[in-house]
Amino acid sequence: MKSYLYLICPFTTLIICQIIKFTIETIQTKKCNWSRLFNGSGGMPSSHTTFSSSITMLIGYTLGFDSPIFAISLIFMLIIAYDAMGLRLESEKQAQAINMMFEKFERGKWKTGYKKLKEELGHQPLEVLMGLLLGTFSAFVFFLLFF
Repeated sequence: MKSYLYLICPFTTLIICQIIKFTIETIQTKKCNWSRLFNGSGGMPSSHTTFSSSITMLIGYTLGFDSPIFAISLIFMLIIAYDAMGLRLESEKQAQAINMMFEKFERGKWKTGYKKLKEELGHQPLEVLMGLLLGTFSAFVFFLLFF
């Protein structure tokens, strides 16, 4: 059973993160956007960082922070967090600009045939930090309960 916790912890943490994200956005917009429960891109906290940090920290707590598998997991977690703030945030800005251009074309009765691009892709540093904290806390709770 303990070996399955390396799968259960990240997926449980991901579900918790999506519920938090859904709740925050529902309060902010005063509308329930049910698709946010299944769509992990963008928003507070970063579900990608939460997911990857929970497994990384659980490995650290159980196998040791000096283990090679922790080092490998940490490297991938940092790449995921960097990607969330860097590349995906820039892609979000590009999607916003492209959508704005398409709206202007369509108002001018030029039909492009393109669907609107998804704009919520990246994260601000605070969203990534909160994802890291949520993942770390979740892994610690799993460690205390099951190890």
